[in-house]
Amino acid sequence: MAAEKMSVAIITLNEEERLADCLASVAFADEVVVVDSGSTDRTVAIAESHGARVIAQAWLGFGRQKQCAIDQCRNQWVLVLDADERIPAATAKEIASALEHPAYAAYSLPRQNFFCGRWLKRAGWWPDRVVRLFDKAKARMSDRLVHEGLVIDGPVGALQGVIVHHANRDLRHTLAKINNYSSAGAAELAKAGRKGSLLQATGRASWAFVHNYLLRRGFLDGREGFLQAVCDAVNIFFKYAKLWEHGRRDG
Repeated sequence: MAAEKMSVAIITLNEEERLADCLASVAFADEVVVVDSGSTDRTVAIAESHGARVIAQAWLGFGRQKQCAIDQCRNQWVLVLDADERIPAATAKEIASALEHPAYAAYSLPRQNFFCGRWLKRAGWWPDRVVRLFDKAKARMSDRLVHEGLVIDGPVGALQGVIVHHANRDLRHTLAKINNYSSAGAAELAKAGRKGSLLQATGRASWAFVHNYLLRRGFLDGREGFLQAVCDAVNIFFKYAKLWEHGRRDG
């Protein structure tokens, strides 16, 4: 019996610096679908040069945007990736083997997260299992604006091959991500009827730093571990500060 065919689904916005390496790492796939939300750089040209099918779609939020990409895939099995992620050759081989006789509705893979060039191994950053390979008839992406995830109808297997994730280009890029993620997180909380305060923002951010850097031993990841703990705390602070600002504006 031939292995199940597999599509790769990727969403993009101005990813010319990272997309080529991502696409090269999934050259083994039967199809690559890129859903782009208005790139003004060479992202679309790079995707097309690697044989990807590119669909233009205005931004819907992370969950709905990824589901849009999944819906465009022609094959039943789909691997969802971000442009800053890579599939090593050993992982590609394991995926191909799993799809010869799929025993699960979906599969999780451990993710190696590189931050400022260092592989983070503490504070929940390793093995950081994520469900990315699935039968699209048995899975659907949540509608969340940020921190989206798959809802799976069936058992999930565990592969051992890694996804390599280059979490940031530099600190300037990291700050831009914090701005975007904190805004989306605040919008999710406001939609759920939550209220924020600066005291809440300060308390949650302080706890996040202590929890990640000290209790979860992020300090063992050196300077990069410290930076990551600070960035997580800053993201949380501004998420709740923006929620407070939203309440003042609409109150």
